Amino acid sequence: MKNALLFLLIGAVIGALSYHIYLKPAPASPGTTPTASVIERTQEVATEAKDAAAAQLADWNLTPADIRRDLAAAGKVVRTKARAAGETLSDARIVAVIKGKYAIDSDLSALALNIDSTAGHVALHGQVDAIEHVGQAIRLALETDGVTEVESQLTVAARP
Repeated sequence: MKNALLFLLIGAVIGALSYHIYLKPAPASPGTTPTASVIERTQEVATEAKDAAAAQLADWNLTPADIRRDLAAAGKVVRTKARAAGETLSDARIVAVIKGKYAIDSDLSALALNIDSTAGHVALHGQVDAIEHVGQAIRLALETDGVTEVESQLTVAARP
C-alpha cells in the first residue's frame, strides 16, 4: 500500500509538471530548451524517487553490507513481507510481472535471471553484475502483488 501511494504521488508530480509544460507558451525560437526551473524540478523529482528506492532497500535490509552478511552466513538472501488481505495471484502472473520489472530495469537482465514462484514464495537464481543489483532484484520482487517471500540465490559475476 505504501509503495502504491509513493508511485501515485510521484506520478502525480510528474503529471502536473508535464501538464504545466504543455500549457506553457511555445518558445519564440525553435531551438530553445525548457527553462532552468523545469529542468531543476525534474531533477528533484528523479532524486526523490531514487532516495525513496534507497530508503526502501535500507528498510528491507537490502544494502550491499546486509547482502554480503547474509551470503556469508547462509549462501542466500531471504526476505519476507506480510500478505495483504485478499491478495492472491497465480504463480505464472507473479513471474511475468517480476520478469517485466527486470526487463524495464537497465541494471538487471530478465534473460539472465530465473524466477520461480510457489504460492507467493519467489526464488531468484542467476547472475548479476554487482552486489547492489541483488538488493535491487529482491526489492522489485517484494514490491510485486502476491509475493510474500523472496529467496535469492543470485551470484555476482566475477569481473575480469
